[in-house]
Amino acid sequence: MSDLRRPSSRKARLDQPRDQRRSLPRPAYNPEVFGIFAEQFARFMGTARFLMWMTLFVAAWVAWNALAPASLRFDEFPFIFLTLMLSLQASYAAPLILLAQNRQEQRDKVIAEQDRQANARAHADMEFLAREVASLRMSVGEVATRDFLRSELRSLREDLTPDPDGSGDEDHASTR
Repeated sequence: MSDLRRPSSRKARLDQPRDQRRSLPRPAYNPEVFGIFAEQFARFMGTARFLMWMTLFVAAWVAWNALAPASLRFDEFPFIFLTLMLSLQASYAAPLILLAQNRQEQRDKVIAEQDRQANARAHADMEFLAREVASLRMSVGEVATRDFLRSELRSLREDLTPDPDGSGDEDHASTR
């Protein structure tokens, strides 16, 4: 009865995590190096060279096991061993290709973010330049034009130069 009331120190308690167990040593690997390997592998599998070598391998396998003497054949007609090898190759190729695609997706995200930031800076620069151009247009609208200055200078010159017959001074004096 006393066992039910007090939990034993040897029993695992559900409210506390278990102590770490010693397990097999885990091999240490560099994810970057493994990722580069996966990308190179995926890149090679997407080439015509790989397709050619794989076709030659399968054709040689089938030819050997179909045409060789019965005592030298190692994989009879349904070619079960060949199917197993191709399945094994596909089971390794698929995750490596997915890893390469994930790495490419991460690079694409970084590039897209950099492009977005560059576009935002370019947009801000264009808005600034548009405001500057508008300001310059308004300033130019207030500046006297060449034709206006010429006409004003002509009228001032006419006002300042005396008439040779003297009649212009009286007209100007009477209008004032």
